[in-house]
Amino acid sequence: MSNYKVTFGGNPVTLTGKGIKVGDQAPGFTLLDENLKDVNLSDYKGKVKLLSIFPSIDTSVCSVQTRKFNVEAAKFGDKVVFIGISADLPFALKRFCGAEGIDNLVVLSDHRKMDFGSKYGFQIEELRLLTRGVIIIDANDKVRYVEVVPEIVNEPNYDAAINELKKIVS
Repeated sequence: MSNYKVTFGGNPVTLTGKGIKVGDQAPGFTLLDENLKDVNLSDYKGKVKLLSIFPSIDTSVCSVQTRKFNVEAAKFGDKVVFIGISADLPFALKRFCGAEGIDNLVVLSDHRKMDFGSKYGFQIEELRLLTRGVIIIDANDKVRYVEVVPEIVNEPNYDAAINELKKIVS
């Protein structure tokens, strides 16, 4: 059971896994891309990574979060890999990104194994979705920033994440 305390619409939810914290070595994970191919954390070895985690792309807050980080990703160019992660089917992620012109961040699905969610403490047991948050992992795969949004229906603190990212890449 994760040590994060999260609510959904004011009601507590149970997060599985132990969770991670700043200073931890980032656990490896396997997710699916839009073509149902495995993508691993190690595929981004040597890169700074911002992970934007959300429950479902087909909700208003999740779509806003994805659009905002897509805009921010363009500002960092190839210095940072922005990765959106949810338990949505890869097809839903592909459809949304195509329709919205999301092309500066990679979107990946944890649907098949919930590998990321369980290793990072982001899996909502009752819903088989991921909770909302942001994680920044440096080029040496050390966790440098973790935000688990306490109320899932709220947006993450974009400014805090981007400010931390600027410190890492400057």
